[in-house]
Amino acid sequence: MIKSFVNRISGKGDRVSSHSKASAGQRQESSHSVAASEKKRDDEVAQPGAKKNNGSRSRSRNRKEVAPWSVADFAVDPKEGETRFHDLGLRDEIMQGIADLGFKYCSPIQAGILPQTLQGHDAIGKAQTGTGKTAAFLITIFNDQLCHPPESERFAGEPRALVIAPTRELVMQIAADAEELAQHTGLKVATLIGGMDYQKQLNRLSNHVVDLVVATPGRLLDFMGRRDLYLDHVEVLVLDEADRMLDMGFIPQVKRIVRATPAKENRQTLLFSATFTQDIINLSQQWTFEPITVDIEPENVATDSVDQKVYLVSSQQRYKVLNNLLRSEGCTSVIVFANRRDQVRRLHERLRKSGVSAGILSGEIPQAKRTRTLEQFKQGEIKVLVATDVAGRGIHVSGVSHVVNYNLPEDPEDYVHRIGRTGRAGATGTSISFASEDDAFLLPDLEILLGAKLECTHPPQELLV
Repeated sequence: MIKSFVNRISGKGDRVSSHSKASAGQRQESSHSVAASEKKRDDEVAQPGAKKNNGSRSRSRNRKEVAPWSVADFAVDPKEGETRFHDLGLRDEIMQGIADLGFKYCSPIQAGILPQTLQGHDAIGKAQTGTGKTAAFLITIFNDQLCHPPESERFAGEPRALVIAPTRELVMQIAADAEELAQHTGLKVATLIGGMDYQKQLNRLSNHVVDLVVATPGRLLDFMGRRDLYLDHVEVLVLDEADRMLDMGFIPQVKRIVRATPAKENRQTLLFSATFTQDIINLSQQWTFEPITVDIEPENVATDSVDQKVYLVSSQQRYKVLNNLLRSEGCTSVIVFANRRDQVRRLHERLRKSGVSAGILSGEIPQAKRTRTLEQFKQGEIKVLVATDVAGRGIHVSGVSHVVNYNLPEDPEDYVHRIGRTGRAGATGTSISFASEDDAFLLPDLEILLGAKLECTHPPQELLV
């Protein structure tokens, strides 16, 4: 798609595309216009000799035509200090998806970033998890694709937009959100993650002209290395949780991916991070073109909807307190975090032997099993999820009553992400952290991040029995 660079600078969202047309021998061609199947009409017509009820006239069966959806069907009153999605000039297909999801007013990050990104500007967003940044970049992508349909034929394996995220669970969550928002648009979404069947993911790319790819860096490079995916037609690039990708050592891989996309002047780039370290600032300068910056500082680092408790326990008491806690009233859906895979594995086994319905999420568990376990937890089939931070990032489950830090996290930022798994969507939740002789020294750094003193108490007597 050829778009004017001058218009991009002026904020109209049109970006230059200097891509060379792929030969049919290199890439599998897919037709973008698929003939629509005709609907069968109801031919049931009353016959002259048809049987009548009590002498009344025979009636033909009439079908009511469903009126097309309109924004008028989704009324949201203006509210002072709030930005409605109605105010952003979004396409009706996207507004219908937003209405289905029950969204009415933009979150602070959405209100700050969408008016700019919808005009085609690059953006750097700083916001905590659970603040609506995923919807912000998905709405930007889909609205742009609907407003600027491709002007030439397209090929399989050439997405128009790419989202990179550090963990498999987060990629799957973004893709699920994308499917919901795009359900009335006709746009196609593909997910590329390691630990899952490569061929099935390839079939998705080969059988459809995909508009958006959401991927982890490693699996994305696999597809690029085998020439199953080409990024030279990417118009919008999103780097989600850039700080986490930096911590996990993904930046060299991400740099290779970014180099395979068009030049930064010829694409729109959105970068999101929970923290703005100097490394993140340096990367953003390399990858974005004249970006706007939106920094949403929460009133409190930890959400007010979570009741935070710290129990002073010995290493020997930790499991007893946890086991009794899980059997207490009101403890209905629990995520237990430990720092290492071996700790998670041993804790999961002890819980299973104690008769607790528990699942496990860690990097050593096959992705198919992790996906199944997470779905069982969402459905309430298992009560407890034992997880590491890597697997825990991206878990968005409503109704989690408790988060337990079996070990205090070594990185204070992880504490905020952990306890953010409960108290979501207006609900309240409880976080309980165990501090013992081997990790209590981590509390001061945690309190500095939170900006408040954590009250440390001994657990109630009933949890020590």
